[in-house]
Amino acid sequence: MIDLNQWQPRFASWIEQELGQADVSHDPEHIRRVVRNAQLIQAQEGGDLAVIIPAAWLHDCVVVSKASPLRSQASRMAAEHATQWLSSQGYPTEYVPAIAHAIAAHSFSANIQPETIEAKIVQDADRLDSLGAIGLARCLMLSVELGRRLYDPQQPIPRTRPADDLTNSIDHFYTKLLKLPQTMQTATGRALAEQRTGILNQFLEQLAHEVGES
Repeated sequence: MIDLNQWQPRFASWIEQELGQADVSHDPEHIRRVVRNAQLIQAQEGGDLAVIIPAAWLHDCVVVSKASPLRSQASRMAAEHATQWLSSQGYPTEYVPAIAHAIAAHSFSANIQPETIEAKIVQDADRLDSLGAIGLARCLMLSVELGRRLYDPQQPIPRTRPADDLTNSIDHFYTKLLKLPQTMQTATGRALAEQRTGILNQFLEQLAHEVGES
């Protein structure tokens, strides 16, 4: 039986070291929230915590910029890096392949289908952190870091124009964030995602009102 209470401080220490060059939306607090989300979902959906907890802690252990052409490879790279570290630390080998799969499959851009309940939980836990008040804050913080403006002054909400999230921060809601609930793998994750998406919709309605767009 693995004592995860002893392992979690080790996961936390190592991931803080590895995230030295992370963007503002993938800091250690993001990792801690994903771990918490994963625990909340697992309590309802089941799954092996010996896989879920390390995968949640280590899912972003390789840092690749959002603007990099290698971004879609980041989760595969993280799975390999985490595998090497877990093996070096003596984590039980029977769990490592499942952990690696959960890490590789968590990414939106990697487009890898999660095949286990543990991988589904980790993917949902990560995507939940892109929604709600936290997701809103992360989106805007990262957009500032990447030099993107808040909205298109000609049409702040992309109602008739194509959404362009490489230029406009608000457009990212329409290219990705508002679509996340339908990608959730578990019933618990979907319910939480729909609740958090309501907060994003309220923000967008208020923004449209404040900039004079009906």
